[in-house]
Amino acid sequence: MITSFSNRSVREVVQLTQKAKVRNRQGVFVVEGVKMFAEAPTEKIERVYLAKRAEKELREVYGKKLDKVFCEIVADDIFDKMSDTKTPQGILTLVKQYQYRLEDLLSSVQARKCVDKHTGRSISIMGETGRKKQLYLLVEDIQDPGNLGTIFRTGEAVGADGILMSSHTVDIYNPKTIRSTMGSVYRVPFVYTEDICGTVRELQKNNICVYAADLQAEKCYDECDYSGASAFLIGNEGNGLRQETAACADVKICIPMEGSVESLNAAVASTVLFYEAYRQRRHGQQ
Repeated sequence: MITSFSNRSVREVVQLTQKAKVRNRQGVFVVEGVKMFAEAPTEKIERVYLAKRAEKELREVYGKKLDKVFCEIVADDIFDKMSDTKTPQGILTLVKQYQYRLEDLLSSVQARKCVDKHTGRSISIMGETGRKKQLYLLVEDIQDPGNLGTIFRTGEAVGADGILMSSHTVDIYNPKTIRSTMGSVYRVPFVYTEDICGTVRELQKNNICVYAADLQAEKCYDECDYSGASAFLIGNEGNGLRQETAACADVKICIPMEGSVESLNAAVASTVLFYEAYRQRRHGQQ
């Protein structure tokens, strides 16, 4: 059992929690809590730490999974210092980072099963050629971890094929972002890009229509057809999209607003656009 804060593993977890360069160098990230452990693919788990106070209960519920991974017990006071949350649930997991490439996302033609939970009907995600009608979101310089995490959750909810992020977007492996994804980080592919306009052009080469959310656009978002392969561009919380980025899109769209509101939260705007595409793809399915 780990009983000292000077233990190498304890110091390692704290460093992984606080520093992106350490996470990237070691190729792992930290997740906390029962839900994040339960949903983590077993093959991606590198190590698990259990607080002594929670060991018995966690083994009763998750014993089979815990037996398959390397697990260490930590004294309660030391575990609390390792944790990045105010009320630790007694389990902390090191997970191997995901490695995705844009070309792999674009070349994938295998459709995931997509079913409306309320009606039980299949959602139309295949075009006439049999190629999946892909759906992406590109974000430019999003800084709020909660926004990015919510975007991932919404992306999973609508069956999106990936989240593409500019290099100055907040780190997906930031502990606050990870918590906000509520497990969607395990299932939604993502790619960081140094050249977001170049990425837009790559999508366009693959017959994916790119729509930029722009406050100055004259076309309302619900006037467009997203039933084909589509991607949305969303900008920074404070400044929106750069002009040169918005100019790369095929179509500029706006979300109408009343009152004195200047703009919507980036996650809210993403949700509005995602669900309009999802609504169109659901509509009229047998």
